[in-house]
Amino acid sequence: MKRSHIKWTPSNTILFIFLFLFGLIWIYPFVWMISASLKTNLEIILSGLNLVPKSPSFDAYKRAWVEARFNTYFLNSILTSAGSILVVVIRCSLAGYVLAMYNFKGKKLITSIMLITFFVPVGTTLIPIVDLSNKLHLLNTRVGLILALSAGGHVSSVLLYRGFFGQTPKSLMEAGIIDGASFIQIFGKIMLPLAGPVTATTIIMTFMSSWNAFMQPLVFTFSNPNLRTLPVGMMAFSKGDTIDYGGQCAAAVLSVTPIAIAYIFAQQYFVNGIAGAVKS
Repeated sequence: MKRSHIKWTPSNTILFIFLFLFGLIWIYPFVWMISASLKTNLEIILSGLNLVPKSPSFDAYKRAWVEARFNTYFLNSILTSAGSILVVVIRCSLAGYVLAMYNFKGKKLITSIMLITFFVPVGTTLIPIVDLSNKLHLLNTRVGLILALSAGGHVSSVLLYRGFFGQTPKSLMEAGIIDGASFIQIFGKIMLPLAGPVTATTIIMTFMSSWNAFMQPLVFTFSNPNLRTLPVGMMAFSKGDTIDYGGQCAAAVLSVTPIAIAYIFAQQYFVNGIAGAVKS
């Protein structure tokens, strides 16, 4: 294959310089956060915008991981995110499959209601979720937190599945019915494996939302600190009038790194999933 060469014109050069400078501005806060995690509190205050630590030290990471119990919070975030991903993928894929492959009364109304939920603030659903969880004795439990994080509409994921299954030939479903396969068998063994790119996209979106969630984990772990996730655990560094700036930066790096890694390695699947769902 021949490599394509960019023709450098004055306009392309100006655009490249602009995007490069914009990229530096965009990434600077993250780089500064990493730099600050290697400094002492005094050096962070005195060094200002300087990115080079005088005496780099990983003590802040030790304080964040052990003393602030981020080892526990990190594990809680992993378990909570994994549970939320499992529930959301099963629920959204089934909903999208039914909306795409079956005709029934109220189908358009259900779709319209789902679209309306795009404009409903997430905070408005917090009180009903907490009240229901309390009545089911799920408050201050990991199961309750997982269900709370996966209880939203996740309309975007449902619509992605619907768009993908809507392009899938119904003959595959009909062939399964002729062979005597049940609804679950047709869905689980034939249809869902075909929706791999959409499933990958749903996993990425759910992982990011669950990992970064704050309000719901805060409420559901208020009386049980052992279940705190990373965003809630960040508050552990604010003790009275003293703030461990280095520890907070180290904790932030630990919290952001999994998201950055997931995005870098899964962005291709994310793009393919979106393209596969909306392809005409």
